Amino acid sequence: MSANDCFKPVSKYWDRINRPEQLISSMLEAMRVLTSPSETGAVTISLPHDVQAETYEFPDEFFQKRIWNIPRLTPDKLLISKAIETIRKSKRPMIISGGGVIYSEAEEELKKFIEKTGIPVAETFAGKGTLHYKHELNLGAMGATGTKGANEISKDADLVIGIGTRYGDFTSASKSAWQNPKVTFININITELDVFKQSAIPLQGDAKETIKIISKELDGYSTDDTYINKIKSLNKEWDKIVDKVYSPVDFNKPVQAEILGALNNFIDDNDVVVCAAGSAPGDLHKLWRTKSSKGFHLEYGNSCMGYEIPGGLGVKMADKSREVYVICGDASYLMLPSDIITTIQEGYKITIILINNEGYASIGGLSESVGGEGFGTHFKYRNPKTGQLDGDFLPVDLAKNAESLGAIVYKPKGIKEYIKSLSRAKKNDRTTVIYMETIRDRKMSGYGYSWWEVPVPEISESIEVRKVRRQYEIDKKSQKKYIKPN
Repeated sequence: MSANDCFKPVSKYWDRINRPEQLISSMLEAMRVLTSPSETGAVTISLPHDVQAETYEFPDEFFQKRIWNIPRLTPDKLLISKAIETIRKSKRPMIISGGGVIYSEAEEELKKFIEKTGIPVAETFAGKGTLHYKHELNLGAMGATGTKGANEISKDADLVIGIGTRYGDFTSASKSAWQNPKVTFININITELDVFKQSAIPLQGDAKETIKIISKELDGYSTDDTYINKIKSLNKEWDKIVDKVYSPVDFNKPVQAEILGALNNFIDDNDVVVCAAGSAPGDLHKLWRTKSSKGFHLEYGNSCMGYEIPGGLGVKMADKSREVYVICGDASYLMLPSDIITTIQEGYKITIILINNEGYASIGGLSESVGGEGFGTHFKYRNPKTGQLDGDFLPVDLAKNAESLGAIVYKPKGIKEYIKSLSRAKKNDRTTVIYMETIRDRKMSGYGYSWWEVPVPEISESIEVRKVRRQYEIDKKSQKKYIKPN
């Protein structure tokens, strides 16, 4: 075992090179994984120092240009027939659009499909932006961080068509989103592990090609006008809700949603927002008005604190012509601010919206929700009188920290100055940090039934914990197994 072995859990392919000639097979295998629609992910080739210093007569063929064709696989015909029959029988179907739709470049095919069939779409974190936010059949965010419309429709849906989704905990509202006892699932996914989830009819294949096949087979099918009109109404209703949430109540003391809203209204259609952890992803998932599939980049499978700035750098490297806006909470910023130096060194300018709420606000909120009283989630001194972390606030100045790393830093007071700072940042050619103070205890409510399972101790001396536990046991009853055979 060595330090390199730490990469094994996060690598789709990992190899240690013990002899130079091993590189021939190892590099080819690494490229196979990198270009595989189902296996693709990080690869790691570990080269020990002594092997690096050796020579080897590699064959010329190893260095010649090689084309790796990425296949677009199609599902089994029998399963397609079964899926078509199931769709035709459905009255209240819905589509869950995941990241696989975007990876497959199937956005336009999805749009044509829903306009032909009248089946509405709800989007996961990775799938957000597959439809323009104003599209009449777009219900918006799905699940625990979902919109009113998406959660209302999912509750009674009799058919769920999951396209390129892994049905993560947020998406499925901890397996409580679909309450109809007769609900069935059809999954379109390139990965075998995910295509069989929820006991679905498994259409293992490329999303774009599979949507084309299904669309052709569904000539003459559409949901009824009553259902379609309800979806359109929910889309418009949600737009009005976002308008209200985005509108500042106090221009001098903005809450997080208002900060995000001002940015959403400011940026160009081609620009990108990047986020990963804290409460901001949930707000963005619900509220952000996406106009393209490449404008919303969130890591929220595991809430990776610290991903934001290096993630933003990667997005900028992919297309330097776009403005990249990184949303970062103060606690998450502390995890990995050092890549600010890299952005400046390599000339990849990003704009960081650094939201300060003096601690771990999202984790604090979760702690409070399970009766833990937000213990240890403020940046405060330990109080010698109580022995707890409830003393005065620490003299932390993250704006100075960012400035010391070479960033241009603005500290606007209120929304109006913030918008002016966005305009100034856009003109800069160097990474810029806009440091915003916000109200920590602002809570944005969920919409519809949007439960997320956060375990609560079964036994506790705390009255508050016992109270929350009782509610937790009630909520657990809403969880479904989704094991009905299709």
